[in-house]
Formats: sequence, C-alpha cells, structure tokens
Amino acid sequence: MIITVGNTKGGVGKTTLALNIAIARALQGRDVWLIDGDRQGTAQAAIAIRSEAGQLPGIACATYPDGATLRAQARQMGDKFDDIIIDAGGRDSTALRAALVLSDVLLVPFHPRSYDVWALSDIAELVDEARSVRDGLLAFAVLNCADPGDFSTDNTEAAAAVADVPAFEYLPTPIRRRKAFANAAGAGLSVLEAKPGDPKAIAELNALVSALF
Repeated sequence: MIITVGNTKGGVGKTTLALNIAIARALQGRDVWLIDGDRQGTAQAAIAIRSEAGQLPGIACATYPDGATLRAQARQMGDKFDDIIIDAGGRDSTALRAALVLSDVLLVPFHPRSYDVWALSDIAELVDEARSVRDGLLAFAVLNCADPGDFSTDNTEAAAAVADVPAFEYLPTPIRRRKAFANAAGAGLSVLEAKPGDPKAIAELNALVSALF
C-alpha cells in the first residue's frame, strides 16, 4: 500500500506522523520504504539518526522533492516493498501532486484551529484533480496535535467542519498534543519504541494505524 501524509499547509505534523506510521508498520513485520518529498529533508534526517543509533528495525528512506523523480523511483522500486509512506511537503508541490497520483491513501493531518480547517479546501482541489486520473484514491482527514481534553470544543468543531469538505472522510482517531511524539521523532523513533513509553500516545498511534490499514 502507498500512503501519502500531506497537506498544502505547513506545520501540521506531517513528518512526525509519517515517521510514526512507517515505523509502526515495520514493527509489524512489513518491509517499509519512507519517501521524504520535502526539500527540508526532515524525515530523512530522522531516519539517519535512527540508523546511526543502530535502532531496529531499519527503515529504508530516500528524499525525492522533485515530482518527476519521486514518480519514477516509486514506480521502479514500489514492488520491492510492502508499504510505501510518502511524507509530502507543506505546500502545493510537484512532489505532492506526484504522490497523490501514486497513492492508495492520502492522510491529511490538521490542527483544531479555524485556519487549518479552512486550508482543507485547498488540498481538496488537488485530491479532485488526482482522482480524475487515478481511480480509487482514499482521502482521510485526521486531527493532529488535538487538544488533550476528551470534550474540547475546538476538537469537536474541527471534526464537524470536515463534513463540509466532501473530498475527505474524517478519521475519529485523533492524535493529541503530547510531548512523546515530538521527543520520539527527534530521536528517529516511534512512540511505540520510546522509553519510558507514553501509554496514551501509543494507543492513539495504534488506533490510527489500524484505521488506515
């Protein structure tokens, strides 16, 4: 399966989610390839830290910020992996557009703030374009860095607003604002591996991965 984690808005936690999903699948015994489609190369840097620390399982990773190169490499190498996770940059880029055409699933993380919800309409247009040339693309929106409280008004209103963007299905598996995610990603780890573990963060990631796969 090919999953793109993308949004035309930056700062919504795409790389952290892509890294966590890729590692979670590898821990399940899947052969995973993480593609960094962002010129900043943050995902590649995290995997380099992981590799230098000798952390297992190892994660194959490559950086292709150019859409033509990403498309060509994914098509050439795709059959060698069980899952491909693409971390697309936070803008309308050739890499994001190429990833959408290649992907089975698009996961769009957004924060529970009005400007993040409004930005969903921008990437929804790209989803519609991709679906015109690639049948079967599933697009999910998920709250990332959601307010920790179970009854947050911001969380509830943001989730409800997704219903106004028909290109997406809302996933009721929010990732809440927890230091465990940032701390683990900075060390090239998933929250599933970090010590000491955060049971709530682990449960949230497992729920998201289960919903996606």
